[in-house]
Amino acid sequence: MKICFVLNSIPLETCQTSVLLIKKAHQRGHQVYVMGVCGFIFNQTTGISLRCKKIPDNLKATAIQDFWEQVQHKSTAYEVVPSKRMDIVFLRNNPTEEPNERCWAQHSGVAFGRMIQESGVLVLNDAFGLSHAFIDKLYFEELPAAIKPNSLITRNREEILKFWEENNYKMVLKPLEGSGGKNVYKIGKRKSNLNQIIQTIQTKGYVIAQEYIPESKEGDIRVILMNGKILEENGEQAIIHRTSMDKTEFRNNLSLGAIPKKGSITPAIEHIVSLIAPKLVRDGLFFVGLDIVQDKLLELNILSPGGIDHGKVTGMTDFADTIIAAIERKLQYKKESNNQLSNRILATME
Repeated sequence: MKICFVLNSIPLETCQTSVLLIKKAHQRGHQVYVMGVCGFIFNQTTGISLRCKKIPDNLKATAIQDFWEQVQHKSTAYEVVPSKRMDIVFLRNNPTEEPNERCWAQHSGVAFGRMIQESGVLVLNDAFGLSHAFIDKLYFEELPAAIKPNSLITRNREEILKFWEENNYKMVLKPLEGSGGKNVYKIGKRKSNLNQIIQTIQTKGYVIAQEYIPESKEGDIRVILMNGKILEENGEQAIIHRTSMDKTEFRNNLSLGAIPKKGSITPAIEHIVSLIAPKLVRDGLFFVGLDIVQDKLLELNILSPGGIDHGKVTGMTDFADTIIAAIERKLQYKKESNNQLSNRILATME
């Protein structure tokens, strides 16, 4: 198959989940292309083309770092390829990681992805589903209240202070559009700097005030879902326990230095997945990350979720074979149905 991975930027991409999947697709013998979100070209006559790099079929590198450095190197040249030549376009760019000067990049992947999808190319996650879930923390609020902390979304300072009082003067504040634990603050009974924190987050847009879950100090659980089910390979599930080594730190993001280890399934995790999976499948969301503390779902990660790239630390498989094999099956279903199945249905077919 011909598959193109859309990233924020090829030069700035690090060897995490996206690169792991790119390398695995290449190892399985596919024609693999990579591009930055800046590489879409629309021509009214010819449609959308992609300024991308084709990974040479003969590129050989055992270490992922060596592999990616060869792809990034100028010797692997850019070319312009009509999007209709692709079988799959996998949107792996994360809009929340774009700096302010690249605000144009935040919506580009999903917007062009919708147009490419309409032309008959299979797009993952479903681009129209991504449009609906684009602000994933707002999409999160459509889920059942019983599995979520109490929360408030507003730009009004007085409403935030009222929420703080109603929740025993403890809460977490974070931007509605953000990731990686950036600009996330735990607020206790002391009011010092609270106004400054609110103002800082307001510069990013809407503010989420969320009930503080004390058990988060003991770590959280990242669960990766594929096709609405917990990702599994050879009997091992993609459940990762993340714990900050800093006892004063309540955030357990791997990007902030948290340590991952192998996690295990619990009745609470099974219950949460059973409640949200039908919605994810309905919306064509093929690859999704969940952040869970005990019986509460803290966040959904829909825009470029990661976490499977820590196999060496956790002793777990990287699950990449299973993910690429699932994409291969989707393309086969598409061909066998004579293109009669919608992108949204194909996106979450097993």
